[in-house]
This record gives sequence, structure tokens and C-alpha cells, in this order.
Amino acid sequence: MNLSRSSALPWRLCVKLNLMRPPGMVSPAPQEDERQFEAALRPLTLADFAGQPHVVEQLSIAIEAAKRRGEAMDHVLLCGPPGLGKTTLAGIIAHELGVAMDQTAGPVLQKKLDLTGILSNVRARQVFFIDEIHRLLPDIEEILYAALEDFRLDILIGTGPGARTHSISLPRFTAVGATTRQGLLSAPLRGRFGIVLRLDPYDEETLAKIVERSARLLGVEITGDAAHEIARRGRGTPRIANRLLRRVRDYAQVRANGHVDFAVARAALDLLKVDQYGLDEIDQKIMLTVAEKYGGGPVGLSTIAASIDEQADTIEEVYEPYLMQLGFLDRTPRGRVATERAFEYFKVPRKHRFAGMQDPLF
Repeated sequence: MNLSRSSALPWRLCVKLNLMRPPGMVSPAPQEDERQFEAALRPLTLADFAGQPHVVEQLSIAIEAAKRRGEAMDHVLLCGPPGLGKTTLAGIIAHELGVAMDQTAGPVLQKKLDLTGILSNVRARQVFFIDEIHRLLPDIEEILYAALEDFRLDILIGTGPGARTHSISLPRFTAVGATTRQGLLSAPLRGRFGIVLRLDPYDEETLAKIVERSARLLGVEITGDAAHEIARRGRGTPRIANRLLRRVRDYAQVRANGHVDFAVARAALDLLKVDQYGLDEIDQKIMLTVAEKYGGGPVGLSTIAASIDEQADTIEEVYEPYLMQLGFLDRTPRGRVATERAFEYFKVPRKHRFAGMQDPLF
């Protein structure tokens, strides 16, 4: 692998290879030190899962129907931004069905034998969870086609003219795929999932309930308005809200005897430089670069990355989507453009439009 140009690699892989620093406080990607923390806070039943009512209702019906028939549940594809609960829902499906769950991820499966070994050990009605399923290699994806549709595993034995295919029957199981990029899934793979569900960002009220539940599990005393303040800055993502709760808890233990009220939550979040919209220092640097330094744009992605000393892939995948959801940033054929709302929020006087940017690497 040529590592001379790390920007060509996915940012998650770059972080693992120490080619770039990990995303900041409000990144929806899981950080290495919080996986065990997340696992302790995950609900085990649909009744405890907050938000996503359309997803919960459809899953509850499908699970109950499968249990009454004594059959494996249909395959499920969970789509949506990171941090909204796709892995949690996969665990809930297995728990509600009363079966075990095997878990893997698309980037982990590098050889056909990797998937073949996992599928050959799958048990009847078991849940097989594939995270980041859109990153499966094409030859591995082809093996999955027959396994999902016909519950059959085709193995090639031998090479050359004497090669032959041997089929192994698999017990009926439930595959649960999770993806943040549904558009990158091939049509044949997407068509083999009978239940396709999309998770949406959470509203403040629901996110506050999640914060209060997490605080109870952590033994943190928190007031309702403090939970709402954390939820307001959580970018509609439980993972980010729980991460902020951890930092607020640390601040409260050192500065406020462990009790979290509105003033403590606000002081802690301000110290973290997370504003009322959940924007952190990198978000603000991006917007001030576009709005102030380049007069609102258009400005190329590579130019923004160089200006703030950040990877272009990280900006595009982690920060830009939320800035666009807030209506602060637009993508145009010529580059990124700050909106009028951004100029007003960041209090940048609109003196002129920057028209000299002709960066070809948008």
C-alpha cells in the first residue's frame, strides 16, 4: 500500500494507521476509548430504545411475526448517519429474537475465506451483523448473494480445468446490515434485504431523554434543563450527546461536587468550545475560512483543508454534512459557499464576494 498520499485513504483507516489526527469532540464516529462505554449504555429491548418510532414499530411487528412462526426473521438493512443506533438495533433484534449475534464489518473481510468461515458456522435463526456493509469487496459481496437469498454457500474447489463448485446448505439466519452510505450499495445486494429502514437525527426532546437515561446508568445527578442543554448541542446524535455527557460529568466532579445543573452543563460545554448548535472549533474554523477569509466563496475543498490544516476527506465526511443541514454551507459546481445565515450567525460583515478562486480540486 502506498502511504505517501494519506488523503486518498478513508479517514477511518487513516486514523488507525496514525496518518492523521482523529475527528474532534462532535464527530459522530466512535472513538477508541468509548466503545466499552457505549456498550454499557445500549438498551437491550425495543421498549427501552428512544426515538425512531417508525423503525421501532416496523421491527416490533417483524420480530413478533418471526417468533410466532418460529422462523428466522427477514434480512434487515439499517441506513443512516453514524451514531444514531444501528449497531444498538442489531443487538436488540438478536435479544428480542432470543438468539446469538455474530458481528463483523465490511473492511475487516478481505478474503473470501473470511466470510466463508463465518457463514459456515452460522446457526439457525441466528443474527449475523455486518457493519459498514457498503465497504465489502466485490468478490466477497458475490458470495453473500447466495447466502442471503438461497441460504447456500458456494465454494470453488481446485483451479484450472479441474475446478468445480461445491455448495453447502446454510440454516436460515437473519442478516442485519448497517451502512452510512446507502447509495454505495450495489442494487443486487440492496435487493436481498427484505426490510430497509432509515434512521434520522433525533430531536432535542428525545435526545434529552437519552441523556437522562445515560446519566442514571452512570450514577450522575443531572437536572432536566441540563440534559436539554447537552441534547441541544448533541447534533441530533446519541453518540455525541453521550460523549458530551462524559465530559460534563468530569467537569462536574472536579468543579461542582458531581452535580450537573444548567449552569454547570453550559460552563463545561463552553469550555469544550461546543456552541449552541453543537459546532466545535473545527466547524467554526471551516465556516470562518469560507465566510471571512474567502468572502463567502466559492472556495475549493482542498483550499479549505490547507487553510485549517485538516484532511479534505475528514471535512467532507464528518463536518460538511452537519453544516449543510444547518443551512450554513452550500456545495456548488465551483466550490463551497457560505450562506446568508452563516454570515449572520458568525457575525462576519459581508463586504464583497470572493470571485478569484479557481481551484480545480473541488
